Amino acid sequence: MAVRGRHTKVLPSQLNKVCPETGDGPTMHPREVSDFEVVPNLQQSSSSIGKGQRKAHFPSGSNEKENLTSWIPENIRKKECTYFVESSQTSDSGRVVCECGYLREQHLEDAAKPPLFLGKEWDPSRHIQEMPTDAFGDIHFTGLGQKTGKYVRVSSDTPPRVIYHLMTQHWGLDAPNLLISVTGGAKNFVMKPRLKNIFRQGLVKVAQTTGAWIITGGSHTGVMKQVGEAVRDSVLSCSYKEGDIVTIGIATWGTVYNRESLICPMGGFPAEYVLDEENQGSLSCLDSNHSHFILVDNGTHGKYGVEIPLRTRLEKFISKQTKVKGGVAIKIPIVCVVLEGGPGTLDTIYNAITNGTPCVIVEGSGRVADVIAQVAGLPVSEITISLIRQKLSVLFYDTYEQFTEGQVVEWTKKIQDIVRSRQLLTIFREGKYGQQDVDVAILQALFKASRNQDHFGRENWDHQLKLAVAWNRVDIARSEIFTDDYEWKPTDLHSVMAAALISNKPEFVKLFVEQGVRLKEFVTWDTLIYLYDNMAPSCLFHSKLQKVLLEEKEHTASSKMPRIQLHHVSQVLRELLGRSTQPLYPKPKHTERPRLSIPVPHIKLNVQGSSLRSLYKRTSGRVTFTIDPVRDLLIWAVVQSRKELAEIIWAQSQDCMAAALACSKILKELAKEEEDTDTTDEMLALAEQYEHKAIGVFTECYRKDEERAQKLLVRVSEAWGKTTCLQLALEAKNMNFVSHGGVQAFLTKVWWGKMCVDNGLWRVIVCMLFFPFLYTSFITFREKKMQPMGCLTRFRAFFTAPVVIFHMNILSYFTFLLLFAYVLMVDFQPSPSWWEYLIYFWLFSLVCEETRQLLHDPDGLGVLKMASLYFKDFWNKLDVGAIVVFIIGLTCRLIPSTLYPGRIILSLAFIIFCLRLMHIFTVSKTLGPKIIIVKRMMKDVFFFLFLLAVWVVSFGVAKQAILIHNEERVEWLFRGVVYHSYLTIFGQIPSYIDGVNFNIDQCSPNGTDPYKPKCPETNKDNKEPIFPEWLTVILLCLYLLFTNILLLNLLIAMFNYTFQQVQQHTDQIWKFQRHDLIEEYHGRPPAPPPFILLSHLQLLVRRGLLRRPATRHRQLKEKLEKNEEAALLSWEMCLKENYLQHQQCQEKQNTEQKIRDIAQRVDVLADLLDMDRVKRTSLVEQRLGALEDQVHQSAKALRWIIQALQGSGFSSEEDMPPLVSSRTSEEEFDPEEKPGEKQPTHHVLARNLLYPGSHTMRFPVPDEKVPWEVDFQLYDPPAYSADHRDTAVQDPFSPSLESLLKINYNTMDGLIDRQSFHGLYAVQDGLPLNPMGRTGLRGRGRLHCFGPNHALHPVVTRWRRNLDGSIIRKSLKKMLEVLVAQYPLSDVWALPGGSLEPGETLPLKLKWILRREFWPQFQNLLKQGTEIHKGYLDDPRNTDNAWVETVAISVHFDNQNDVEMKRLNSFLQGCDPELCIRWQVLDRRIPLHANHKQLLQKVSTLLGAYY
Repeated sequence: MAVRGRHTKVLPSQLNKVCPETGDGPTMHPREVSDFEVVPNLQQSSSSIGKGQRKAHFPSGSNEKENLTSWIPENIRKKECTYFVESSQTSDSGRVVCECGYLREQHLEDAAKPPLFLGKEWDPSRHIQEMPTDAFGDIHFTGLGQKTGKYVRVSSDTPPRVIYHLMTQHWGLDAPNLLISVTGGAKNFVMKPRLKNIFRQGLVKVAQTTGAWIITGGSHTGVMKQVGEAVRDSVLSCSYKEGDIVTIGIATWGTVYNRESLICPMGGFPAEYVLDEENQGSLSCLDSNHSHFILVDNGTHGKYGVEIPLRTRLEKFISKQTKVKGGVAIKIPIVCVVLEGGPGTLDTIYNAITNGTPCVIVEGSGRVADVIAQVAGLPVSEITISLIRQKLSVLFYDTYEQFTEGQVVEWTKKIQDIVRSRQLLTIFREGKYGQQDVDVAILQALFKASRNQDHFGRENWDHQLKLAVAWNRVDIARSEIFTDDYEWKPTDLHSVMAAALISNKPEFVKLFVEQGVRLKEFVTWDTLIYLYDNMAPSCLFHSKLQKVLLEEKEHTASSKMPRIQLHHVSQVLRELLGRSTQPLYPKPKHTERPRLSIPVPHIKLNVQGSSLRSLYKRTSGRVTFTIDPVRDLLIWAVVQSRKELAEIIWAQSQDCMAAALACSKILKELAKEEEDTDTTDEMLALAEQYEHKAIGVFTECYRKDEERAQKLLVRVSEAWGKTTCLQLALEAKNMNFVSHGGVQAFLTKVWWGKMCVDNGLWRVIVCMLFFPFLYTSFITFREKKMQPMGCLTRFRAFFTAPVVIFHMNILSYFTFLLLFAYVLMVDFQPSPSWWEYLIYFWLFSLVCEETRQLLHDPDGLGVLKMASLYFKDFWNKLDVGAIVVFIIGLTCRLIPSTLYPGRIILSLAFIIFCLRLMHIFTVSKTLGPKIIIVKRMMKDVFFFLFLLAVWVVSFGVAKQAILIHNEERVEWLFRGVVYHSYLTIFGQIPSYIDGVNFNIDQCSPNGTDPYKPKCPETNKDNKEPIFPEWLTVILLCLYLLFTNILLLNLLIAMFNYTFQQVQQHTDQIWKFQRHDLIEEYHGRPPAPPPFILLSHLQLLVRRGLLRRPATRHRQLKEKLEKNEEAALLSWEMCLKENYLQHQQCQEKQNTEQKIRDIAQRVDVLADLLDMDRVKRTSLVEQRLGALEDQVHQSAKALRWIIQALQGSGFSSEEDMPPLVSSRTSEEEFDPEEKPGEKQPTHHVLARNLLYPGSHTMRFPVPDEKVPWEVDFQLYDPPAYSADHRDTAVQDPFSPSLESLLKINYNTMDGLIDRQSFHGLYAVQDGLPLNPMGRTGLRGRGRLHCFGPNHALHPVVTRWRRNLDGSIIRKSLKKMLEVLVAQYPLSDVWALPGGSLEPGETLPLKLKWILRREFWPQFQNLLKQGTEIHKGYLDDPRNTDNAWVETVAISVHFDNQNDVEMKRLNSFLQGCDPELCIRWQVLDRRIPLHANHKQLLQKVSTLLGAYY
């Protein structure tokens, strides 16, 4: 027995402070349920909470505790018994208890009242009061490791919105995408091991993949224990992290064992809970594998089932919430999963089916689940009382004797109603085809229920697709949604396509593309802005965009942060792609309005409100502003490193090679700024993949056509900022791409100009020296027109080839260096000689050439950009340095006083000019890589000098301080500290360091001789050194050890590593850097220095005087005509498809992939072998079922033969042998396999257990007991007659025999017509009997009169037409539109008609939607109409003594220009504003009352229309 602590007295004014009791009653209107304004701090939606706040389910910070400690007592209550009334029952220990179940000492102090209260009956409404809860916080299960969850004790009257707010806002739970309510046996039961494993794995999988909440009873028994163990097993198997699966236990507080440890008025953080199953007795322990607990308190102890009403209301409330995620808004669906169970479980299933909740019954789990599963495939007419009794006797063998006859009848009625709603019922059978997993069965059940739900148009298909996207279950979407049942238009998928992109669900994006979504139609200006607005905040590109917006805000001095526009995106992209590219999105002018006026980022994709679909509809007519929408979407995916999405989009791109190279460039630039190492590695790996894609496509193109492939390299891509593929590859430093054989062949072609590449180099040199050889066949050219002798173009083609220009410049440069050396060493006079003037002139030509390279801007990038590009090149820096040093030396040389320093500076300049020769050697395949190695090793030496300097300086300072006293000469200090120490490394050890070879004549004792070092410390007497020789020797040895052995070997190792690293990629690096040399000499004037000045003079005239822009040679950048470019891109796209197919074939042939495929096949084979027994059994059952069907048909034939013979007088009916159906009652079929079921012969809606508009429950009447002729001794229906507060139009409210005798049945009773369309009806005890049989309720219910209540239902229809007036057809049949209405306080649509008041010819509801002046004309339309039904109407309001009979008249307008139809429409427009009326397409899924849909079917049959 749990002991409750003492509590402070709560004032009545404090009770029910928050959320009045009427807030969530069962009859509350749905619009009121979703109101969040009652509870404080409930304004924020759960979907608006940031990701950072939702990382953990269990925040344990101090602020969180303070919030819970203050918020929960203010908003959540518990219940306490405030009056002690002694009960006739005793506790387990034999002590006296109250009627509430608690002991006297467990009540409040003032609960014992004076004697006048004794003897009073205990009334929960008066004796139990609410007060602030005292049990909430974190629950820690002692002895079970880190098992921690959340818990709260709530009153049974707590509004569901408060609990939902607690879970989403304070407990930090994300709103679910799916609600799974697991119900069943509350006691432990045994399941087959295989079925148990299938259930556990499937339940966890569906919860994890869809982001669902699992709701159970929370105790450590029965089905709740099975769910908990499923979650535990998934955590132990490392499939999911603990806390990823939200498992909510809703239990009764009064039945929880050890609940006293949970009581803590200020909150338990944590509360220690002991799971003790041995001593729990009749109570139950909480399950440690649940993550959250809601403990429902009604003030009693030991009474189970208290939580069921609150659980039902909470589940209903959650299912009405809308979750917005990734741009998609969905109503949270709910599904009920049933294992085993008893009578309470049957009630739960019945209530779920009644409320439209789909149920999944796990067959094989036992008891109720198996009863329903075994009869689910039978026609409802064959589910009889005897069959249910037989099933109960088998499946409830231990408790069957406790079932009364009334209970069996009630079970039969409920099971019939459950099976009748086959669209909501799914049976999970082990080994059933297509349903091997529970998760698939659960999701299929939801889709089946949604598909069969009544709807307008395509709403339910949209809803199903949104569910699949929210759950990220593309397998379900493929099998259940994209079927032949509905034809999807590509534009219908645009909204969910955007949601899939934002949510990063590549499989759905791929599916939508396969279903016909064209990215060029999908991507619009507004869509792009919407996508960039919804980028992940953690993305580096997002932060760069925010910086751009902040800069613009500061620049414009605006108080608000500007919204993202595409020119902001373009600004960031230009930084990533390089300034050599043009802006991808130009900044729009102020007069342009490229965007919609609606706030796109706040659009929700729900059915009722504004949606992204409206965005596409509004922008579909406008020409897209962007050049390549596929490119735009690819960039959006790449900048977020969404690998799978980018691959799918890249496969749709047209300029695919440029796109891949641009993506590689973007990713490499982002990786440089990314701080996270893992993200950097992912970006670099993805960049490498895109480089390989570009190489693969180019390889396919080059194999097919070399010339067209090389044209792709230099084609100007308008979509990528007017750049080329080759330029993008160079910007991204894609060495693999540039070193490709096709690219190198193109560069070689450029290098040789118009000459053939197979000309030997020696031939070129010979022709350079003896150019008349050009007019022979000594040199061959590619173009045939240059082959004839004497062609002047041969001379120009030869000397403008880069290879010739390069060698002529080499010859010129060597001449310059020889002349320079001659002047420095031989002819350097005080006044310059003519040889020296020639050097100055030569240098001037070099300066002019460097200036030309600096200012040459064919792409219009600007001086600053060209300067930055110029100085990025190492050789240009070396050129500038040599020229500057030369100019300084020249200046000093021209001044007589500095002639010698000038010669020294010029000598240094000569060294730099000589180093410039290394650039010439880069063209060599042998020497080029070596120069690269030298450059890399220079960097190694630079870093090595830092380490070496530490040892040199430390040893030098120590040596100088020990040997020399107060050396004041700086130059000798430097010699002693640095110079001598450095030379010691190479073996030049100072002779005086050990004192043995000391010679005083080689030093200066006082340091006065400027050419001698100062002597070491010596003895004043004999002038011998007195410094500690042993110390200096030790220091010298250590110094040499670390420098000569350690550091020098380290340097050698660094050199070796650099050499090996470069040597592995020597060919790639050389080929990559070869381009720079080729490009330089490709654009260089043909004449070498100093004759190059003539070219510069020509350029000056052209640019300065004639104002002609700079142009780039067509061989490196070529702009194609539109037709040629379109054909080239189509050819590239075709070969890209070949590349992708080749990649898929390679992946299939990969060894690892083969191993995975084999492993998967082995798993499938193991499953098949495991299910072999089940399948064999199923096969036998199918054969037996087929045999029984044949016997059943034979029995039918024999019955017909016997009846025919009897009709001919061969025998009497008494002699006929009894023939029963040979089909056994245990026949089992899958409900999904039944194509349809015959219409019920008895009324169905009139036997619903809960009478509409009341709390009255009908007496259960199974189908077989409906006819009055069938004996039903147990039949004892309750009586109910509603008071309509209008005595003039209703029969007596409390019928007595006297008042009933005044009613005249089967005739006109005054103004009331009591005649039935079915003839005379029976009257028993003054009350008429329903001609269709029993309903389970006596009285007149909500109807006005006993006997028939007449009604009129006009069915007004017209043909559905296109805009051009043609009739729309479906399945070769014309389609109808019907007039429907939605009346106030009603959630369903109905035909415009209803009950007829006495003496009236038109129903009151019909008058509501028509103007008074149109009533006579509408009566004329009814007279001209066709009567389609006249008689009994299966209505939920019918009773045993009162029923509805109606006349349904079809009023059809065949012509769209019908005058009467136009008048009807005009009068409908002026109807009551609270009414909703519309023309709706007529089909079987139209959401109307079931009896109204039967009338529509008759109209469709009458007119031959589609239904």
